[in-house]
Amino acid sequence: MRHRKSGRKFGRNPSQRKAMLRQQAISLILHERITTTEAKAKELRSVVEKLVTIARDDSAHHRNLVMSRLDHKRSVERLFDVVAPRYEDTAGGYTRISKLGLRRGDAAPIVLIEFVA
Repeated sequence: MRHRKSGRKFGRNPSQRKAMLRQQAISLILHERITTTEAKAKELRSVVEKLVTIARDDSAHHRNLVMSRLDHKRSVERLFDVVAPRYEDTAGGYTRISKLGLRRGDAAPIVLIEFVA
């Protein structure tokens, strides 16, 4: 039974899962919208929303916190300088997931995840 067990495994070990979500978060911050599967987008949403919440308060400590999680200087700078200031007065819900259809190869549901303007 898997009662009260949160998070998806995606058929990967923990380090691969962490790396995949980190890279998708970096891509989402840099490009502001990415196309991925529905399950990955739902997991990515929680990761990115927590990062934006931390980045809303610009301090050295918060920059170090986000840098420790992303380890990508350009995306951290963009998060603090461009993305987070948009949501100064917003209490959450920074991303939107829109369904696009099914992937041709395996019929996996494909979605677009983007920042809400």
